[in-house]
Amino acid sequence: MKRIMVIDDAATVRMYHRKMLGDAGWQVEEAINGLEALEKVASQASDEPFDLYVSDINMPKMDGYAFVRELRRMSIPQVPVLMVSTEAQTQDANAAKDAGANCYLVKPARPAELVLTAAILLGDQAAAMKAASQMTTSSTQGAKA
Repeated sequence: MKRIMVIDDAATVRMYHRKMLGDAGWQVEEAINGLEALEKVASQASDEPFDLYVSDINMPKMDGYAFVRELRRMSIPQVPVLMVSTEAQTQDANAAKDAGANCYLVKPARPAELVLTAAILLGDQAAAMKAASQMTTSSTQGAKA
């Protein structure tokens, strides 16, 4: 089973992401900031690495940019990082990519968009197809309204 770490200082956001990603069939763990996330990464068993990180940017102690830069310096298997933030400017997405993130979504991420992006980054074709069909269904329902 794929393992995802959600890193966000807001409990409601962690709960929302845990629900969406967990319902897609993945195991989700949480951290409240980049520092706690790095501690969990460092203490994980080498045979149970995380497969994806979903990180906020603005957090106390260590923000998302610093977390990704430190993660990329570690000698562990490198996996995708999806940044999800309220920061909606192009320079924020560019800064995330410069830090080492693979993808950037603006909060609040729609459930199907979050799951589809995670599925693509994880290489989970079944979950990607399901999320894509949900996005198509919801957009056609919106068009009929």
